[in-house]
Amino acid sequence: MHFSELPLDHRLTQTLERKGFEEATEIQAKGIAPALQHKDLIVSSKTGSGKTLAYLIPAIQRVLRTKALSKKDPRVLILAPTRELAKQVFSQLKSLTDGIGLKSALVLGGENFNDQVKALRKDPQFVVGTAGRIADHLKDRSLFLNGLELLILDEADRMLDLGFSEQLKAIDAAADHRKRQTLMYSATLDNAELHELTREMLNAPQRISLGAAGEEHKDIEQKFIFADHIEHKEALLNALLKQQHFQQAIIFTATREDTDRLAKLVSEQGYKSMGLSGEQTQAQRSHIMSEFSRGHFKILVTTDVASRGLDLLKVSLVVNFDLPKQAEEYVHRVGRTGRAGNQGSAYSFVGPKDWNSFVAIRDFIHQQPEFTELDGLAAKFSGFKAKPNKRTGKWAKASQKGAQGNNGKTKQKKPVKRINTFAGEDVGDKPLLIKKKPRPKPEEE
Repeated sequence: MHFSELPLDHRLTQTLERKGFEEATEIQAKGIAPALQHKDLIVSSKTGSGKTLAYLIPAIQRVLRTKALSKKDPRVLILAPTRELAKQVFSQLKSLTDGIGLKSALVLGGENFNDQVKALRKDPQFVVGTAGRIADHLKDRSLFLNGLELLILDEADRMLDLGFSEQLKAIDAAADHRKRQTLMYSATLDNAELHELTREMLNAPQRISLGAAGEEHKDIEQKFIFADHIEHKEALLNALLKQQHFQQAIIFTATREDTDRLAKLVSEQGYKSMGLSGEQTQAQRSHIMSEFSRGHFKILVTTDVASRGLDLLKVSLVVNFDLPKQAEEYVHRVGRTGRAGNQGSAYSFVGPKDWNSFVAIRDFIHQQPEFTELDGLAAKFSGFKAKPNKRTGKWAKASQKGAQGNNGKTKQKKPVKRINTFAGEDVGDKPLLIKKKPRPKPEEE
């Protein structure tokens, strides 16, 4: 479907043409039309599907072609889980509205509160922000949402993961107009807390699910490499960077300390790189992301702070130096490449400490992972085998500690024999009766 086929305002259509947007992605083709009809939506799709444009187009169309419910309150509120994603959404919104004369404000935690109050007093039609800071402004009465027409939650599951459930409920209560429309986007719909939030915030929503979160991404080549220890991982990383032809790359690590250490390591190999972590200030992180998106350095080393939502079209290589603890996060990490129809590669190192994470990822993506080796760097480690439980007959995952201590074999504990203390009654139903010892007989003189 082409955007020209949609019943859009001519100003919006011209802007889309000028920006080079012609043919809609699947999520845009299926999600824009019901959103234009003011229906509540809950949408699940894999990363890199084009969902940002899928909700920005109906939001802009609504502001351009319908009468406002309030003269002062924002008409559209877009919530994102992280400051980085909110900034990216705001940037794309500005690029679509600057020539149309619509006003917008960016409201993020960690930035000057009073400056945000001044921006909100200018009565912007659009507000993009993070849930925590939006809730702060509601409490301060510097923001009112009684006339809000459209509430958009981008990566709602991630916001719940970060603990913003109460703030989302406060925002929902403040945006109390009966005509309010809500669009919710989530990587997965299989979440009890998300189901509860959906019942509270959405009115008879239409569900659109375009592929499970773990579904194979055809534009991304995904491979795994066994590693013995951290020094082996470093050797693999150096060799991989030399072998791969890439525009830009992102290396994901488990800890903040490793971001700077690995950034220094790859810099010594001649690659301009920077480390990014949640320990840095918002200004520092914004500067690093801005420099990376402009192509001022080639490799970004980061924790999961940069795993979601960022649309970096020049990233053609992702390396998981450490696997994430949550399987779903793996999908978001590799989704930083292969975006907008571009091809990308993702390599993941699997060491003994990564094995449980790997098993969870393998089960989540519902496909058999492909392993490869680099010349001269083959690993001795090749995974842990599961052992059958002697008592249940079922196969269980081997623990890392047990496998390492027994050369890949899990030591089975002998079943404890239960003593029938009460003739058929389970131990624990009654206190144990301690049999008194007989009193010793007095010695005969």
